[in-house]
Amino acid sequence: MSEKTRATLGGKKKLTLVDATAQSVGLMGPVFSIAFLVPLVVGITSATGNGAGTAAPLAVVIGAVGVLGLGWIIAEYSKRIHSAGSLYDYVTDGLGGRVGSAAGWLYYTGILALGAGILPMIGGTIHDTLQGEFNVTPLPYLGWDLILLVVVGLVIHLGVTLSTRTQLTLALISFTVVGIFSVVVIVRSGGLHHVSSGFSPSGSSTGWRGVMFGVLYGVLLFTGFETAANLGEETERPEKNIPRAVLTAVLAVSAFYIVGSFAQVAGFHFSLKALGNAAGAGPLFVLAGPGAGGGFGGVALRRIVELVVVLDMLAVLIGTAVAASRGIFALSRDERLPRGLSGVSSRGTPFGASNLTLLVYLAIIAGVQWTSWFALPKTPEYVSMFSWMSTYGGFAIVVIYLLISVGALRGLRDHPRVWAVVLSALVGIAVTVAAIYGSIYKVGAPTKWAPYSAVAILVMGLVAAIVMRPAPSGQSDFTPLKESEQGPVKL
Repeated sequence: MSEKTRATLGGKKKLTLVDATAQSVGLMGPVFSIAFLVPLVVGITSATGNGAGTAAPLAVVIGAVGVLGLGWIIAEYSKRIHSAGSLYDYVTDGLGGRVGSAAGWLYYTGILALGAGILPMIGGTIHDTLQGEFNVTPLPYLGWDLILLVVVGLVIHLGVTLSTRTQLTLALISFTVVGIFSVVVIVRSGGLHHVSSGFSPSGSSTGWRGVMFGVLYGVLLFTGFETAANLGEETERPEKNIPRAVLTAVLAVSAFYIVGSFAQVAGFHFSLKALGNAAGAGPLFVLAGPGAGGGFGGVALRRIVELVVVLDMLAVLIGTAVAASRGIFALSRDERLPRGLSGVSSRGTPFGASNLTLLVYLAIIAGVQWTSWFALPKTPEYVSMFSWMSTYGGFAIVVIYLLISVGALRGLRDHPRVWAVVLSALVGIAVTVAAIYGSIYKVGAPTKWAPYSAVAILVMGLVAAIVMRPAPSGQSDFTPLKESEQGPVKL
């Protein structure tokens, strides 16, 4: 495709560093993750029964170090390649066009699955929370799902600035409330006098083995940290702002996860039994509840925490919709998907790709309402669907992290600090292989089929790339292009 006919995203007003950072933080959903995924790191809700125990903060620190290594690679790539489909362009640059095309299919179906799964999860959470807390049901599940679909549709069609600013507002509110509450729990529980208890392998019943199982799940807390790179075409000075956004997001959320995970184990006085007893209701919500139930707040505070968790989930939904629509647009523009999906609206947004994203969301809403494809015992259908979709999405994204790490050994071989590339690549490979193992080990049906489905998509993508015209190859020299056109040129 020639440079003259190459469709690009973004209007006259470019995104800022704050906007790009909001995209990465919003998709990670730190408050949602701290509420629902820390018990997985601890081991009280994992399929294996293994976990870091009360050494969960130590597992989070190790996972964060690994993700920082991977984040450095992505930051270095983002200095060279700025496009709507950056993640698969990074794979293309390191491993070739065919693998890159297949990676694009896998990565953006993974992002699409995360959004499609969390939308009914939000609707179901709102419905059940209103019913449980206030005994009111103003709308059925379907009503909430459709309202959310309309909201996300408006946000992604009206412009990416609205999307990122909405994410920023939602994330800041939830981040601040839960962050302050976590510090209060640490102080009031006496956790400051027992800091070593949360960072010692003795907190796990199986020592370092349990801690490393916690790391497997801890890496998944950071899923989505790289998505600021998808806004490369729409961000001012992307060669500077995208790397800063990626690394800032990882560092800020790492600090939040360390404090939040320590607050949960300290709040239950480093007792695995107490944490296990709170697993059903959610440790964070129990801690926010009345003192009679082992909490440090009351009914009003618990409701506020429930609200900010929902707000953070909404930020995740918007982030996934933004990232998925940009990826589908990029794949279409590069002729890896039908060209009709590469249309751009007058606002500079990916019109066709956004519509396809919403259509997939609608199909999953229908699936939750009228099927039991992914049913789990004693679990609402919307939770079962989210479990399957998030497993698929998380596995797909981690596989892409692995491919980027491996490819960096070739793609960044001309970097002035080759030793840093090799070190970061090895760290990235180690943590992603561990996370892949954690995604499939002892996972039961039907959720266990999600990783196999992801592998099937990757294979299909490879076959399609072989039979299509030569796959695109990344390019890092953007000097001949206007700022609005900067991105890898596809041949």
